[in-house]
Amino acid sequence: MLTQLEKALAFRTLHERPGSFIIPNPWDVGTARLLAHLGFEALATTSAGYAFSAGLPDHGVSRDAMLEHVAAIAAAVDLPVSGDLENGYGDSPEDAAQTITLAAAAGLVGGSIEDSKNQNEDSTHRVADPIYAIGVAAERVRAAAEAARALAFPFTLTARAENFLLGRTDLSDTIKRLQAYQEAGADVLYAPCLTRKEDIEAVVRSVDRPVNVLAGFGDHPPDFATLSALGVKRISIGGALSRAALGAFLRAAREMRDDGTFTFTKNAASGRELNQIFSGSTGTD
Repeated sequence: MLTQLEKALAFRTLHERPGSFIIPNPWDVGTARLLAHLGFEALATTSAGYAFSAGLPDHGVSRDAMLEHVAAIAAAVDLPVSGDLENGYGDSPEDAAQTITLAAAAGLVGGSIEDSKNQNEDSTHRVADPIYAIGVAAERVRAAAEAARALAFPFTLTARAENFLLGRTDLSDTIKRLQAYQEAGADVLYAPCLTRKEDIEAVVRSVDRPVNVLAGFGDHPPDFATLSALGVKRISIGGALSRAALGAFLRAAREMRDDGTFTFTKNAASGRELNQIFSGSTGTD
């Protein structure tokens, strides 16, 4: 098994080498091991995917529970793992910094801090004003970056601008935020839910850090080749894999309930294949 330092260096190399890479998002140990088996080079956790698996809404998981979850995934695979650390589980810069320190102790070699407030707290105020002011948000990123730099290995900090995810399609403000987070010390910049190629290209050209794009959104989502040509470095999918799995589960359950049939089993993974993968008796597909 690689050490945390070796994983951290491998993760940095992925961001520095030419071309793009996909960083898929498992939601438990089993899916993390499946993605590792398939040959992906790094993984990122998904707060939504894990929350759904626990029967909770997105942002419904406590920091302690999330840290336990990401520690299990990081320990389960011999790959770099970056964590979806939501907004750092608190409003203050100190909260963001402490979350980075705890995430590193849990085995992560990277993690993201977003500029939106936890929507499950003080909901009336936060729904009306869901995003931190740019100055406050930048200070939170700066504190997280300082905590990352204090570690004994290179922790890759991602700063997220949540405008488009929350329906605020203000590209100018999003770019200003990403530039502020770059100046505050973020290693990677990320604005979830950009769907237009021209918007993605504008973001990439406006910063000098690697850019992460959330794939699979919009009526005609750009594919890997398109995103790579636009200069995107890292491509993630958030909770999409977990939602795809839960979608299949719901379709199967409704088939049983409504039709009394079981045709869904034809598309199920075989127990034999899964047993072979999890026993380590097969190579990478």
